[in-house]
Amino acid sequence: KIHAKIKDTRTDFLHKLSTRIVRENQTIILEDLNTSGMVKNRKLSRAISDLGWRSFRDMLSAKSDKYGRNFRIISRWEPTSQRCSCCGNIGGKKALNVREWECLFCGTFHDRDINAAVNIKVAGGHSETLNGRGGKRKTSVKEAASCEALTPFSDHSKKVAW
Repeated sequence: KIHAKIKDTRTDFLHKLSTRIVRENQTIILEDLNTSGMVKNRKLSRAISDLGWRSFRDMLSAKSDKYGRNFRIISRWEPTSQRCSCCGNIGGKKALNVREWECLFCGTFHDRDINAAVNIKVAGGHSETLNGRGGKRKTSVKEAASCEALTPFSDHSKKVAW
């Protein structure tokens, strides 16, 4: 009886979440994860099995069709966690416990999950734009600096008369 209640609670949550995602977005892009291979990892197996990833994916797909949304799956072989979302350099395989990293090519510091999300969006055919769907965040008006930026190679002490 308790297992049925847990299953119903999980299913209800997944339905509500998938409905919200589909209503708020025109395009949904997922990465085709190797969940059967991930379940073989002792540390991940229980968490992955409990989450119901496949049923969530199926719900998103069905609701995307129902609401007329674009639903795309990108290849599991796309190096979303390893590719720098700024310069495109592939830095190599990273262990799962590496949550933050710095690109050796351009020096950009990345959160692993955010970087992967940006790369999934780009691989799905969309350019990366933060707050692109018109979220509630407003950019505040800031006063411009009172002095100009100087280049290190110019000598501003000499004035030239034309």
